Amino acid sequence: MSPLLRRTPRKNPAERTVTLIGKPDCHLCEDAEAVIEKVCGELGTPWEKKDITQDEELYRKYWEQIPVVLVDGEQHDFWRVDPKRLRTALGG
Repeated sequence: MSPLLRRTPRKNPAERTVTLIGKPDCHLCEDAEAVIEKVCGELGTPWEKKDITQDEELYRKYWEQIPVVLVDGEQHDFWRVDPKRLRTALGG
């Protein structure tokens, strides 16, 4: 079978990592954190939070998009986090 047609096995949600990139006192970041906390908690997915005010590279890359959500290091969403879309991306 062609490699293009082969499906790669889905990762277990517990094997994924979600990263929230935001800044303090950001209401959209707080909203995103609530969604991530709920979805990741239900699926057993580990997640972390990074502050762009403490990381110059993240600041340059994401300043106009925060909050930004990464799944396994790849950008998944920004500004608003849709719980259904996040759950699907995590395989839940």
